[in-house]
Amino acid sequence: MKKRIASLVACVVFLVALVFTCAQAQAKTKVPVGKIHGKIKVVNSFPDYKVKVVKSFPDLKVKVVNSFPDKPGEWQFVESFPDYKIQFVDSFPDFTIQYVESFPGVP
Repeated sequence: MKKRIASLVACVVFLVALVFTCAQAQAKTKVPVGKIHGKIKVVNSFPDYKVKVVKSFPDLKVKVVNSFPDKPGEWQFVESFPDYKIQFVDSFPDFTIQYVESFPGVP
């Protein structure tokens, strides 16, 4: 009986530690989408971020501009000297975007 209680307590302690570890790991991997702006290059491998395009509830609203992508959510697509490299994916993105004509940034 005492062994069973001791193993139950050990399992509970382990699960609590696991939950806190996972919560801390998620907090460290959160992408600061509000700071992503500038020159963007689309790549097929080795991206800085994996992005999924959605029609509603995005993490970041993106406006494509031809020059001066200085504000959050303003992206200028380039072929050389990018600030960030992204890869468009259908599953397991780092964050989601929605293309807009006005009011880019974090919703």
